[in-house]
Amino acid sequence: MTTLKEFEETLREHGMHMALAILAKLRERDKAKRSIAPARRITGRKMTPDLAHRILELHAATGMTQQEIAFELGVNQGRVNEVIKRGKWLTGDPNAPEAVTRDQALARARGGKGTPRRTRPAARSRPGRPIGEKGERHRRDQAQLTLGDL
Repeated sequence: MTTLKEFEETLREHGMHMALAILAKLRERDKAKRSIAPARRITGRKMTPDLAHRILELHAATGMTQQEIAFELGVNQGRVNEVIKRGKWLTGDPNAPEAVTRDQALARARGGKGTPRRTRPAARSRPGRPIGEKGERHRRDQAQLTLGDL
């Protein structure tokens, strides 16, 4: 398959300057019409029990995929999966785990602190074990094969 660049080079080799001029004009026309469209992003709606029930209705009554349901209702496909597979968002309880994490994420997005995330506890060293002997006991217990054993 010939590329446009190869086509141009061939036109130049054969001295077809009029064809090159026409090609340049077409390029300019296309460049003038070209627009940079922003990426299409669906802003997610706040998940509510009503919306969760609507998701379940669409899932049960139609043959729509999770992605199609998400597009139809304007929600993230992951939320649709959570409702169908795990039954999340079906209650209006503000203390439900998913509602709490959503509120914390919204608070962080607004610049508020929310509740701090859990961090890993500091590594504890064993008493009486010098640094650098990590795994030494394990190595002592293993049998070692030498070349003379073969």
